[in-house]
Amino acid sequence: MPANARAPHFVRSFERGLAVIRAFDAEHPARTLSEVARACDLTRAAARRMLLTLTDLGYVHSDGRLFRLTPRVLELGYAYLSGLDLPRLAAPHLEQLASLAGESAALFVPDGDMVVCVAQVPARRVMAAAVAVGARFPAHGTAVGRAMPAHLPGAGHTEGHVLLDGDPEDGVTSLAAPVRDRGGRAVAGVSLAVHSGRMSGTTVRRDLLPRLRAAVAAIEADLRITDPAPGAPPGTATRR
Repeated sequence: MPANARAPHFVRSFERGLAVIRAFDAEHPARTLSEVARACDLTRAAARRMLLTLTDLGYVHSDGRLFRLTPRVLELGYAYLSGLDLPRLAAPHLEQLASLAGESAALFVPDGDMVVCVAQVPARRVMAAAVAVGARFPAHGTAVGRAMPAHLPGAGHTEGHVLLDGDPEDGVTSLAAPVRDRGGRAVAGVSLAVHSGRMSGTTVRRDLLPRLRAAVAAIEADLRITDPAPGAPPGTATRR
């Protein structure tokens, strides 16, 4: 089968509908019909049908020119998050980490070659670096993405953390460590985000790494109380 071929069961219209939803993000919270069509590589007629259908279903609102997602789209992600024990288990430890470190803490899970934020606690101060729940990033470009493969069996990585110094573009230094299951597989990662102007990479590693490791160890201890159901995604667990 050619690389771009689809299986007989594939519903292309459903793919296009999801693409329309994904066309809206933090940088583009509102789009015109033409902008959606270009972003999704659709004709104006096809984009219009998708947008009007999503409007009828309550996932999109239009003022006659601009289209926006409605809060109802959160239902789509909530079905996944509500089935995860990991964010619930991690929440108190993220709270404590953010409080002790004075920086924003977040929990990520892998999704193919991406990482997705499933829980976060912002620092309790103005201008704190933070990421929204549901945000997705290429794994290779983030500290937490690089940290998660580090503890796959046989990876040979011994440091147990990754530090990415901030660059002039985003000005954020990230420190991350993997969360491992009983078998040593990295099922998630915890990240601290620090404005580079406040703290050097050396200081971040010296002052914050011990607190990050303590939080990860606490999450892992709670996670090991639960046994993942066979075939369940990372973080899905049932009490013994």
